[in-house]
Amino acid sequence: MNDINQRHRVRMERKKAVIDQKIAAAQKDIGIIIVNTGNGKGKSSSGFGMVVRAMGHGMKVAVIQFIKGAMSTGEEKFLRRFPDEVSFHAMGEGYTWETQDRERDISKAQQAWALAKTYLSDPSIGLVLFDELNIALKYRYLDLDTVIADLLDRPDMQHVVITGRGAPDELIAIADTVTEMAVVKHAFKAGIAAQAGTEW
Repeated sequence: MNDINQRHRVRMERKKAVIDQKIAAAQKDIGIIIVNTGNGKGKSSSGFGMVVRAMGHGMKVAVIQFIKGAMSTGEEKFLRRFPDEVSFHAMGEGYTWETQDRERDISKAQQAWALAKTYLSDPSIGLVLFDELNIALKYRYLDLDTVIADLLDRPDMQHVVITGRGAPDELIAIADTVTEMAVVKHAFKAGIAAQAGTEW
């Protein structure tokens, strides 16, 4: 047992030296673009976790939901308790397979992006979450080049989190951090309904 503990200690010392060196080399402070995509669960959940984290650091945040909006979620109910810190906008009318009206979905997405631009030009907003923006881009409800130009023109220290399946390659290329959520197992496939507190 002592031998295992000794090997572990040596390994961790080496690892710490490597990580400390990387931390020392990372000296830039700048707002970043984070994209959460993929078919797995957790993209929006991660984005809302970052919203709460930013609030914990005293940042003002804005949330715009591009697809969701037909039903109130736990995130919305919670964050609306903090109107001085969070601007929350559920701009969609529901999942695309429910709305079945492309022209209306385009109109709603364009209204949402017009609002998004006001936050992207406001340096007092430390973090913005564009929930399900990737879906609006995937279905071409918005012009991708315009969205990218607006994202790149935001205040230097503003962070942006973008969620949704099917993130376009061009968005991935300009993002600083990209995570693809993969499905391993999902309760829905076993016939379990979406549950309050875990799904919405």
